[in-house]
Amino acid sequence: MPVSTVSEVSGSATPLPRRSRRIRAYALTGGRTGTRYQLLVETLISVPQYDPALSDTLMPESRSLYERARARCSVAELSVGLDLPLGVVRVLLGDLASQGAVFVHPTAHAYHHDTNVLERILDGLKRLPA
Repeated sequence: MPVSTVSEVSGSATPLPRRSRRIRAYALTGGRTGTRYQLLVETLISVPQYDPALSDTLMPESRSLYERARARCSVAELSVGLDLPLGVVRVLLGDLASQGAVFVHPTAHAYHHDTNVLERILDGLKRLPA
C-alpha cells in the first residue's frame, strides 16, 4: 500500500515509496564490527547498578540492551530478544561495557590458560558418581 501525497505544483497525487523502519546495522555501530571484549554467544551480561538517567541518554537499541541486561542473560538471548544481528549486539554491548554500564561475566574461554582452574574442574569431574 503506497503512501501518496498531493504535489504542491501540479496538485496531483504522486505515490511516495515506503521507507524501511529498520536502520542499517552499520549505522547503529558507526561502521564498527569488533569490540575489545570477548563476547561469545554464551557470554553472560548483567547490569551491576541500574541508572535510569543513563538509560534515558542511550540510543533506543542500546537502551533496550541495557534494560534487558538488568536480568542476567547471554549475548545470544539479547540478540534474539531484540531481533538485532549478533554483530550489532556485540558492538553495542562493548560500548556499554566500556562505559561501565554493563558487566561482562567471564566465560570458560577466559580461563583456558589457567591450569589451576582446569585442575579444579578435572578434580570436580572425577568426584562425580559414575
